[in-house]
Amino acid sequence: MQITSEALERAIEELAKLPGTGRKSAQRIAIHLLKQSEERVLTLADALVQLKKSVTRCSVCGTITDKDPCGICSNPKRSNGSICVVEEFQDVLIIEKTNEFRGRYHVLGGIISPLENVGPDDIRVKELLQRISDVDEPVQEVILALNPDAEGEATSYYINKLLLNYDVKVTRIAYGIPMGTELEYIDEATLSRAFASRTSF
Repeated sequence: MQITSEALERAIEELAKLPGTGRKSAQRIAIHLLKQSEERVLTLADALVQLKKSVTRCSVCGTITDKDPCGICSNPKRSNGSICVVEEFQDVLIIEKTNEFRGRYHVLGGIISPLENVGPDDIRVKELLQRISDVDEPVQEVILALNPDAEGEATSYYINKLLLNYDVKVTRIAYGIPMGTELEYIDEATLSRAFASRTSF
């Protein structure tokens, strides 16, 4: 195919590197941007530059933030007594939408995955132990809210084992059947977990 514009080709190549974006989608986006006003494209470009310049990780919990510490960690109304451990900052956003949890978070920044050469030292486990050891802000409960896959289970098991040396209650979020779902569409592992996590009516 004859390349009519080096700049367009470069934009397509860079856009195609985004997750979930193939070459055709990248081409559509690049052509869409070409049709926009220069002001609109510069606004988008500035937003992306500011994303890299302004967004950082909270030094306490590890979530993304514009201010350090983040709004959750600096909120005096949040309980210091419970820490919810999640894999990535997106999980914090999802849990916050429920308005069910009023404690603090700890973002691991990944999970243990031997296949991808990610070990316990590659995620923020040491920082979690330091927070639990802090006598100024005693922690009574650590809630493990990791994905119920093999890596999430292995990471939860590893953290639980470490926390046996601390005077802290370790719980995990319940996994089960989503509301509005019929049993015939539930896989065996989910159904098995639902039975294991059953509660009183």
